[in-house]
Amino acid sequence: MKTIQGAALFLAQFIDDKPPFNTLENITQWASSVGFKGIQMPTWDKRIFDLERAANDLEYCQYIQNTLEKSDLTLTELSTHLQGQLVAVHPAYDEMFDGFAPAEVHNNPALRQAWAVEQLLLAAKASKNLGLTAHATFSGALLWPFMYPWPQRPQGLVETGFEELAARWRPILDAFDQAGVDVCYEIHPGEDLHDGITFEMFLAAVDHHPRCNILFDPSHFLLQQLDYLDFIDRYHDRIKLFHVKDAEFNPTGQQGVYGGYQSWTERAGRFRSLGDGQVDFNGIFSKLTQYNFSGWAVVEWECCLKHPEDGAKEGAEFVKKHIIRVTEKAFDDFADSAIDQQANRRILGL
Repeated sequence: MKTIQGAALFLAQFIDDKPPFNTLENITQWASSVGFKGIQMPTWDKRIFDLERAANDLEYCQYIQNTLEKSDLTLTELSTHLQGQLVAVHPAYDEMFDGFAPAEVHNNPALRQAWAVEQLLLAAKASKNLGLTAHATFSGALLWPFMYPWPQRPQGLVETGFEELAARWRPILDAFDQAGVDVCYEIHPGEDLHDGITFEMFLAAVDHHPRCNILFDPSHFLLQQLDYLDFIDRYHDRIKLFHVKDAEFNPTGQQGVYGGYQSWTERAGRFRSLGDGQVDFNGIFSKLTQYNFSGWAVVEWECCLKHPEDGAKEGAEFVKKHIIRVTEKAFDDFADSAIDQQANRRILGL
């Protein structure tokens, strides 16, 4: 067995124009000061990271590594969640998702998609240059408006959607394969890959590509009322990344999983800071350890109530307490009688 690494922090929710969140030097020093050992890096905000430079400039990559090392931090993975979302967008969401892309591709879905694909290809190169082995992203979604089966879906609609999604991602997966990096899709509502079945459908559509893998985030499963421990049993071979994020689900006679169009604070299901929700992290850390997950436990802070700095500081300690240092010997070794094969045969009456 292997010991999970951590705690690391996904920086996306913390970048700001104000110190200490405004530069890579400042934000990494802060992250280290509150207890983190690693950083998962968003790639869409040039205040702290330039994806194009990282893909083409080894000296810049060395600067990134040196900056983190000064704060005793490890770069765990890069993230292209926003760009990955734009690989596949249903027209109903065009205007809302344009904000994820530069202004020059707004109001032009084809150009926006091409830009997103290029971003993923750059991320493959940058990951290789930085010595990384896994990458975090979203799949995007062509089918999400049709998630609920009413009106009745036309025959073949779902299959066509997954065929197209696979066609868009296959060249990207091949590029990451050449770079020696796993693509880890966060299984997430709003994506075509939002549960185990949809991941299996996509995996089959890309012919079980070896780089098609999973970013496991139990908060999204709890809000769907999906058994996240059984998910680990089923898909542990494909789980390469882990977001440690909490959530709670408190349905009433007024609303349930769908939330009644309410704000996050008023929804039956909502994200919480670590330890304030209902996710069974003892079970999760035990399962992942059992299956030899050796990646990083990455805190993704999203809470509708608690201040992010408090959530981060408490999260680092929370992960530290949950990481299981694996044993090198069996608990019952003291009772080993060291009987030889001849004795075994006598015991069996042979």
